[in-house]
Amino acid sequence: MLFSVQSGLLDACVLAVIAKNKTYGYKLTQEIKEIMEISDSTLYPVLKRLQKKGFVTSYNEIYDGRNRRYYEITKQGLKQNELNVNEWIQYRKTVNAIFNM
Repeated sequence: MLFSVQSGLLDACVLAVIAKNKTYGYKLTQEIKEIMEISDSTLYPVLKRLQKKGFVTSYNEIYDGRNRRYYEITKQGLKQNELNVNEWIQYRKTVNAIFNM
């Protein structure tokens, strides 16, 4: 891809996926990788950042004898996701206006 994904945009994308449904780390990584090129190790620092900001919480659950860490959006995360969506819409309009000049 010609354009790189900066951390702020990646944070917003991950938060948007979690806003749709709680998920565990590996599944989240696979969902994001279907959309954009990222390495497996890229996502965990993003999740830690989102947790530190209070946008997501995590909990462990046993599945098939293995421990999975699930991530779920918080009320504060929902508000941030709404801000991200509105900001993206405005950003997209601005860039489209430039490209369509």
